[in-house]
Amino acid sequence: MANSTPLLSQTESPESGVLNSDEVSLQTLDETIEWCVEGFGWRQFAQALIVSLAWFFDGQQACISDYSDAVTACDSASNGTAYNSIITEWGLECASSFVTGLPTSCFYLGCLIGGFAFATLADSSLGRKNLLVLSCSIMSLAALATSFSPNVWVYSALRLVSGFGRASIGTSALVLSTEIVGKKSRGLIGMIGLFFGTLGLLSLPAIAYLLRDASWRYLYVSTSAPAILYCLLIFFFIRESPKWLFMQGRDDEAMAILRKITPPTKHGRLKSYLSSLPHKQETTKFDLYSSIKDLFRRRWALTRLAEVMALGFGIGMMYYGMLLGVGNLGFDIYLSVTFNALLIIPSYFVSYFLLNRWNRKSTLLGFTMVSGVLSVACAFVGNGSVEIGLELASFFCTCMAYNVLVIFTIELFPTSVRNSATSMMRQAITLGVLFDPTLISAGREVPHLTYTVFGIVIIFCGFMVLFLPETRGTTLSDTMDEQEQRDFGLNNS
Repeated sequence: MANSTPLLSQTESPESGVLNSDEVSLQTLDETIEWCVEGFGWRQFAQALIVSLAWFFDGQQACISDYSDAVTACDSASNGTAYNSIITEWGLECASSFVTGLPTSCFYLGCLIGGFAFATLADSSLGRKNLLVLSCSIMSLAALATSFSPNVWVYSALRLVSGFGRASIGTSALVLSTEIVGKKSRGLIGMIGLFFGTLGLLSLPAIAYLLRDASWRYLYVSTSAPAILYCLLIFFFIRESPKWLFMQGRDDEAMAILRKITPPTKHGRLKSYLSSLPHKQETTKFDLYSSIKDLFRRRWALTRLAEVMALGFGIGMMYYGMLLGVGNLGFDIYLSVTFNALLIIPSYFVSYFLLNRWNRKSTLLGFTMVSGVLSVACAFVGNGSVEIGLELASFFCTCMAYNVLVIFTIELFPTSVRNSATSMMRQAITLGVLFDPTLISAGREVPHLTYTVFGIVIIFCGFMVLFLPETRGTTLSDTMDEQEQRDFGLNNS
């Protein structure tokens, strides 16, 4: 159980029994780590860059089907310069939308299944680092095997396995990188990960264009081989989260990591501080689904999780739906994806600026509302240039909402269930994406349908933020009890 007694009172220090003027009062592990790192050192920056690189490969596999599964009209043959997709290689030009959309649906179905299967492993037995290595290995090895697929059925099955592995990459990378820094650097670290995801997405049009005269199989080889090497880099050179180690009772390992990022002048007091912190017994159980049980056992946590998942569902449907369905607007597929991906980059800088100055709730509400209105307007505008302009503006607002939601979710839940809660939010995003292939296919027959549905859904889901507490400037809690006590105090005040 959490202990609300301060680690150091105003009259005690760990060494002399008197709190000197340069001592600090540390009550939580989060505050202790903040005291250790003194902001954002080069060791944290190096780890954040390497860990965040996982998002690069995640972004590639998430949208690779835009090119490998590019649809060709039934009554037209591909020209000599068209990208060689599975559609042309296996003669699926006149196949049903179910067959042509099956690989993409299988990939995101795998993401959904993998998310639930892996949701608690990072909080319980495996930890953040090991789950990241496992997830990235499964995704990249399955992607490499995909290049040898003999038909669309094997191809779809391997895409499902790849999606299964991919499910926890973003969550594990985000939590692992943010738990090593203090609250002032949390927003920046989160944006670095999302930025790498955009770079991965931006790399796809370039790689696909260079391989436009080659088989789609080379696209999978060129994206999966570097990811396999990356898994080895993570395994041998990245440290586990000291927060997770401490919560599991592995104090010596946590101490060894913190000493590496703590100035030498603080080493003497670090051990005393950590030894004085009460162990959070509620999280040291090795029940595989203990963190999920904790979320479902407490009404406030379950309600909060449902609201965050509703936000993720609406934002995910819009975010990936626009990336996957932008070809419906009739523009060049290389330029369309590039324009959308290029908008993601400035969204990170704007998000980082707003996260330091605006409340999470008002920012998230505003961008979901504007994005939805612009999407509905896009559905009923016939002018091509105006239509793509509205689509880009709507997508930019969706990117902003997505960025804020990721950081917001991390701040809403304590260390003991943070990875599980963030995973559940990402599964809600994936659930929203599962509807996109059907909506995009139907949108080819009913032009107004796709973007109208996108807009209505994100507006409706966006209202869920009104029921969540504000987290800007707050310290991360370690246990469910601590989170409950802090939020109760904030609500009372």
